[in-house]
Amino acid sequence: MRKVLGCLRRAVTDFHMIDDGDRIAVGVSGGKDSQLLLRALAVYRGFSPQKFELCAVTAHMGLEPFDVTPIRSLCQELNVEYRVVPTEIGRIVFETRQEQNPCSLCANIRRGAVNSAAKEMNCNKVALAHHADDAIETLLMSLFLEGRVHTFAPVTYLSRMDLTVIRPFIYLEEAYIRKVTAKYAMPVITSPCPACGNTKRAEIKQLLDTLETRFPDVRKNLIGALKNEAQYGLWHKPSD
Repeated sequence: MRKVLGCLRRAVTDFHMIDDGDRIAVGVSGGKDSQLLLRALAVYRGFSPQKFELCAVTAHMGLEPFDVTPIRSLCQELNVEYRVVPTEIGRIVFETRQEQNPCSLCANIRRGAVNSAAKEMNCNKVALAHHADDAIETLLMSLFLEGRVHTFAPVTYLSRMDLTVIRPFIYLEEAYIRKVTAKYAMPVITSPCPACGNTKRAEIKQLLDTLETRFPDVRKNLIGALKNEAQYGLWHKPSD
């Protein structure tokens, strides 16, 4: 857990993620990443130089089986207010829209539900559990599928909602998250999503695993590239 807290603290410091008086809603899907983020922030709250409050929000996709009992138990253990937001995301994405690539729409709707609940709970920030591998995968998906160099930002201000989204796990590798959650036997809720494991992101993850057999530092170097904004070396077309 020491490395988890170290990475979290460095991200919070580097990007000024947390201020005194913040009330932060943690988006908890039930997976390993978000449960560990909630636990890590609860521990960090005890020694952080900034004094802040935590609560947790789960957007229920309307798909079953999905038992939130483990999340509720974790929140009770950590003394964190918890709310489940019922949605019809599953019906909208898979029945009404019949999306071939449902992840983007699903993520947008889920984030909207979590953000709205956060505002209702008087939060000014939302913490999401995107980690270093998520940032790399998003970068490659943007390159391969959209033809642009882009990934999510560590801190994003949503002006329409007057809400700031923070990602305290951006320096933490997914492999280490798996190791920690296994060590502490954290209960992980299996996603009922029909597309789980069969997405473009899953393909990119497999590609990175393959590349890592040839280039062991590929993930590390891609993260380094994201931080090295002064040396992008991209083409610039001069104006007339």
